[in-house]
Amino acid sequence: MKNNSNDLEKAKKLLNSGDYTCVLCKDDVIFTSKQRGVKPLLDWIDSKTNLQGFSAADKVVGKATAYLYVICGVSKVYSPVISEPAKKVLFENKIAAVFDKSVTAIRNRTNTGFCPMETAVYNIDDPTEALIAVKNTLAVLQK
Repeated sequence: MKNNSNDLEKAKKLLNSGDYTCVLCKDDVIFTSKQRGVKPLLDWIDSKTNLQGFSAADKVVGKATAYLYVICGVSKVYSPVISEPAKKVLFENKIAAVFDKSVTAIRNRTNTGFCPMETAVYNIDDPTEALIAVKNTLAVLQK
């Protein structure tokens, strides 16, 4: 069995080397995505991809993303930018968080307010409820 910290380093290196938005590694298994936001995680959750014990590297981790990582069962998450609520969710679910910068909340893409996903789960403290809120918000945004 390989050291799990190698998985995180590998994921981080892949994230920083290419135009991936999300990379998950465990031993010799690697999943990558170039989709933005929560989409790659929702796809993996919906397809029932086993991500238990994986290490993840993600461009931005807000509270919604953190809850999706809880559902996926990852063991470690690296992100250049993480929100304070996301750190709290990961910590409470015993997922190691490594980051370059911590912010109060994730901003939306136009920097005019908070990310709609961060807002959707703002008052939620349950991963399953967060998943429902994220899917509902995504459905509204895609209309």
